[in-house]
Amino acid sequence: MKILVVGSGGREHAIVWKLKQSPKADKIYCAPGNAGIAQDAQCVPIGAMEIDKLVDFAKKEGIDFTVIGMDDPLVAGVVDAFEKEGLRVFGPRKNAAIVEGSKAFSKELMKKYGIPTAKYETFSDYEKAKSYVLGHDVPLVVKADGLALGKGVIICNTHEEAVAALDEIMVDKKFGKSGNTVVIEEFLTGPEVSVLSFCDGKTVVPMVSAQDHKRAFDNDEGLNTGGMGTFSPSRIYTKEINDECMEKIFKPTVAALANEGRPFVGVLYFGLMLTKDGMKVIEYNARFGDPETQVILPRLKSDLLEIMESCVDGTLDKMEIEWYNNAAVCVVEASGGYPVSYDKGYVITGLEEAAKRDDIIVFHAGTALKDGKLVTNGGRVLGITGIGKDIDEARKKAYEGVDIVDFEKKHFRHDIGIKKY
Repeated sequence: MKILVVGSGGREHAIVWKLKQSPKADKIYCAPGNAGIAQDAQCVPIGAMEIDKLVDFAKKEGIDFTVIGMDDPLVAGVVDAFEKEGLRVFGPRKNAAIVEGSKAFSKELMKKYGIPTAKYETFSDYEKAKSYVLGHDVPLVVKADGLALGKGVIICNTHEEAVAALDEIMVDKKFGKSGNTVVIEEFLTGPEVSVLSFCDGKTVVPMVSAQDHKRAFDNDEGLNTGGMGTFSPSRIYTKEINDECMEKIFKPTVAALANEGRPFVGVLYFGLMLTKDGMKVIEYNARFGDPETQVILPRLKSDLLEIMESCVDGTLDKMEIEWYNNAAVCVVEASGGYPVSYDKGYVITGLEEAAKRDDIIVFHAGTALKDGKLVTNGGRVLGITGIGKDIDEARKKAYEGVDIVDFEKKHFRHDIGIKKY
């Protein structure tokens, strides 16, 4: 089979890396890809949002199966465009991807179907939003309604911080149109867990759990980022909690979307928090998480391509999905200054040495080839994944990888995977 993966980050590298292991995968393309992905697939210079060009390429090259990695094209309707031309594509249609595209929509869906989540209100009027936050206890959480690269969520510990967040999102338009509407939520406390799941519109099959670290610096300090590291399995996610989530969250969500005429096909990401009142949904995403994918897919024993095809064909209930009984930890090597400002173009060393290890996998996120050398080309540059029998061993391997792979002004967190609960 000829396969096309759409995207350019560490998540897409992990997807390509796993698909390459399928005996059914004859040729893999990635649009636009990056320098690391180019070692596992043929990169095509088409942007993830150039939907017409992607469709034309798939038709011209006779692509048998396309996998959409990123959120923006999904929310924009890339799956609908592919399906209109009779092309097989993995991912939710535009009317289902709205669970990520609009936080207001997903909160209303949860409210309507009794899916546990934080109490909230939605505002499109700045003055009404300001009046609301000033009249309520803090802390509060202020969220931009639309896509914001994982950064449009601000935890406000004072009323001044809440007003400043509204100014940033609604007035200054830091996140563009995503901030036309805001969701203001009660502040929940407890450990967070990410559970990604395969869906075929009616059946939902959770993957192994993961936890990620969003803040830029150790001890969860600094600005929110797209993710500085992650580990799998979660230390707190038990079989009992999974059973509870299946009955109260996973199945009801997929059934709700189907009932609304928005059947969800693809990967539905549940961002969860274990509160004193049980598990609650913090957010939905409509695709594989980044960097969660970099620890989940190395633990997948089954053929990823076969699973994806079963989702598209509506036969997921007939799949037996197997996982390795191990653990994985991914430490993100970022450019110094991320997520604000940073330089690019630094030469990366140690990749060949790391490649000799079977307990370390290096996933490329922001890299490029310059004068025959791999160089940094983004905020998050690499995801160094360590594999071990448990989280502590996997963590040791990941940081051994971090020591091996180097570049100037490298920034990373030292506490990924450390037990906190």
